[in-house]
Amino acid sequence: MLLFGGFVLMSFFFNENMILAQWFLRKENPDKAEQWLLKITDYEKQLHKNQHGYYNLLIGLIETRKAPLKSEKYFKKALSLGMKMSHNTALAKLSLAGISMAKRNKREAQMYLQEATKDDKNKLLTEQIKMMKGQMAQMDKQQVVRGGYRQF
Repeated sequence: MLLFGGFVLMSFFFNENMILAQWFLRKENPDKAEQWLLKITDYEKQLHKNQHGYYNLLIGLIETRKAPLKSEKYFKKALSLGMKMSHNTALAKLSLAGISMAKRNKREAQMYLQEATKDDKNKLLTEQIKMMKGQMAQMDKQQVVRGGYRQF
């Protein structure tokens, strides 16, 4: 009974479709997460204003697995709408850094990585940020070999 009451109370403040989508994303089942998010037909009317950014973040994370470059607009919208938890903001900026690297835009990628490092106050994304910086260093080495000097 207490568990049922807790679920009813939680679904009053949080949209149950978003909760289930987050759960399926954590279980690495993006197809089911997408099914639950697609049940939200008009997020501006169905969700509380504070949840709009999180909705776009979840859509962006799912879209990243299908078409990474198309997910950029969702992460930017999530950042513009705002999110209360700093690690979610850091996750969106880290994703944007990855997209910028894929587009070979090193300056933008560095900017997003620095911002993600600042927003990751609890150090939850430290490993991912370190890995991304390593990939950026590899990108520099590849540019020198690829377009650098003419070899005879």
